[in-house]
Amino acid sequence: MRCFVLLAAVSVASAAIDMDVRQALSRGDLPGAERMLRDYRAKLGVTPEMLDALSWIGRAQLLSNSWDQAEATAKQTLDLSGAELKKRRLDSDPHLAAAVGAAIEVEAQVLASRGQRNQAVAYLRKELAVYANTSIAPRIQKNINLLGLEGRPAPELHSEEYLGPQPPSLAKLRGKPVLLFFWAHWCGDCKADEAIVAQVRSLYANKGLVVIAPTQRYGYAARGEEASPAQELRYIDAVRHQFYRDLLDASVPVSEANFKNYGASTTPTLVVIDRSGIVRSYHPGAMTLGELRAAVEKAL
Repeated sequence: MRCFVLLAAVSVASAAIDMDVRQALSRGDLPGAERMLRDYRAKLGVTPEMLDALSWIGRAQLLSNSWDQAEATAKQTLDLSGAELKKRRLDSDPHLAAAVGAAIEVEAQVLASRGQRNQAVAYLRKELAVYANTSIAPRIQKNINLLGLEGRPAPELHSEEYLGPQPPSLAKLRGKPVLLFFWAHWCGDCKADEAIVAQVRSLYANKGLVVIAPTQRYGYAARGEEASPAQELRYIDAVRHQFYRDLLDASVPVSEANFKNYGASTTPTLVVIDRSGIVRSYHPGAMTLGELRAAVEKAL
């Protein structure tokens, strides 16, 4: 009985360290977060939760422009994660996947911050090849796109399966500006941005703006209940009719490949393409009306 209680206490402590560190960082208390992590590691050693927390410290160092420290923390995260990956698969634990993905992201952003954008993209492409079949592949692709997609031709969309009107190819839309609105059925920020996307489409309808709203399956439906592909597709369509009524006439390609190619690990992700098929704005995360209007103006 005592052994069971001890194991339970260790589990609770493991689960809490990443949250405790994030809360300290949100208060601007980087020394306190580092101290928590040192104490935790001294007691419990290296765990996926500890690695996740360490990766958050690297992100905080990057945000404070402490590039050398951020790079060192990212490298430490990857080195310690490498030892864990000899014992388990990356996606066997979400904390482990988050730690590796964040550390790769920080490494690349440090390079870019030093003016080594091409080296950063090359590094990310190398890591993408390593983790191509894992959950962090879209995150790595997102960072490649953040550094290199704007000013380049937009990747074509996979539209074999779709909801709403049949999606036109991006090639056929040359001559018109295009807004891609990547969304997920579980995403609250996507639902909040729906009205903004619809308003922007209305504002620029006379300029020919076309909105396409790609989504994908996640393997579950309402309340996280497991769902077959057919069941989830019906659920996605129900969510679309309930929360995206202003965009029901927009084409909705349903494809995991689109999310991978555009690195849409964050939802919503908004991509603005100009009349020549060139990406002019790539934005993971929600946008205000002013931000989205400015992005569309760039494409006009």
